[in-house]
Amino acid sequence: MAFKAEDLFEDLGIRGIAAGIGAFVLAPVLIPAVAKVSKPVAKAIIKGGIIAYKKSRSAIAETGEVIEDLVAEVQAELAEEELPAGFELADTDFEKN
Repeated sequence: MAFKAEDLFEDLGIRGIAAGIGAFVLAPVLIPAVAKVSKPVAKAIIKGGIIAYKKSRSAIAETGEVIEDLVAEVQAELAEEELPAGFELADTDFEKN
C-alpha cells in the first residue's frame, strides 16, 4: 500500500483541518512561550534529582556502616558460642599503664 496525502485528511473532517491550520499558525507564538516556561521546570526537576541523589548516597553510606557494625557484632557472638565450656574471653576494657 502506497502512502497518499489524502489518507491524512480522510477522517479528520472540517474540525480536524481547522485545528491543524490553527496549530500551524499559532506554532511560532506558542513554541517560544512553552520554551520559556519549560526551561525553569526542567531545571527544577534536574535540581531535585541531584539533591535526591546526594541525600540517598549519604543515607546508603550510613546504612552500610550500620550493617557492618551488625555483622561485627554477630561475628563476635558466634565466636563466643564456639568457645569451649569453661573458657572465658579476657577483659579488654583494662587501662594501660
